[in-house]
This record gives sequence, structure tokens and C-alpha cells, in this order.
Amino acid sequence: MSPVTRALNLNLRVARGFSTSRASRAQNQIYASVRRPDDFHTYQLLSSSARTPLLTLWTTSWCSTCRVVAPLVKSLVESGVGEQEGGVAFCTVEYDAPDIMSGEGGGLGMTYMITAIPTLLSFDAGEAMTQTKVTDGRKLADRTFLEDWIRNEARRHGGRGGGGGGTGVLGGLFGGLRG
Repeated sequence: MSPVTRALNLNLRVARGFSTSRASRAQNQIYASVRRPDDFHTYQLLSSSARTPLLTLWTTSWCSTCRVVAPLVKSLVESGVGEQEGGVAFCTVEYDAPDIMSGEGGGLGMTYMITAIPTLLSFDAGEAMTQTKVTDGRKLADRTFLEDWIRNEARRHGGRGGGGGGTGVLGGLFGGLRG
């Protein structure tokens, strides 16, 4: 058989090169202050779909500590703290806003066990991470503590949801099952 015939019979495929671009680095997202429950739930859905933890700072208009903590947390998120670990989203929740305190939203603070102001609470895959909730004013004003806290929360990147891949009950049951 001639070399040409042999090549035709082998049905060779030509490998095509492809290029890859460097994976884009996660970018932190800052949302407007929450004054209505609908906005809060929208931010939860947006962060869940992006597999990005939502950091919430629960504040009131009369809280002097909040006026120190809110700009500090916002500046850390804006400066990119947590982006290397997967990124975060951030918003303040105005706990004393009429729609948050009463009516349909009256249960938001109770639902998430907000018992002190300010409170820093992370949500991952829509679930409140109450075990890492921060209410101590000294910690909330400590830049180094906040940087570490944000990085730790960013590492979650949606691991609590998505079919048992997290460390929750189902993650423990099914986490070892890989196809």
C-alpha cells in the first residue's frame, strides 16, 4: 500500500491548537444599601447564582459604631480584599428602615438572629453563616481582623450549595461520591 493510500485509510485528524486566556480574577461587588426585603432577597439570589458569598453589615441610623465600621468594610471590599480567594459581594442592611423593621420585612432581623448592631453576617448559597457572625465592636473596627474574616468568607465561594459539595450534612454524606 502506498504512503498516500495508507494515510487516507488511517483517517487521520489534524489537531488544532487553541488558545486560552488567563482565568479572570474574581471581582468583588458592592451593592446599594438595603432598605426593602425585596432588595435583600435579590442580592442573595445574585450572589448565590455567582457562587459568591454575600457579606451583610446590619446597621441603624443612630449607631455611631456603624458610621465607623461601614466605611471600613466597604473600603476593604473595594480595595480587592478577598478577590484572590474567589471574591465577595457586600451590602449594608438598614435595620431601622421602615420596610425592614415592620410589615413583610419585619422578620428579617429575627430570621437571621440579628440581636446586636452592628452585625457582620455572611451568606453563602443563600444560607446565613451564623457561626462566623461578628457583633463585637472591637473586632469590627480592627482592619486586620476584617481582612482575615473577608478572606475566609470568600474561600467559601458557594461551597454550601450545589449538590452536596459543601461541608453540610449532605456534603458529608455525598461529598466522597465522585463520578
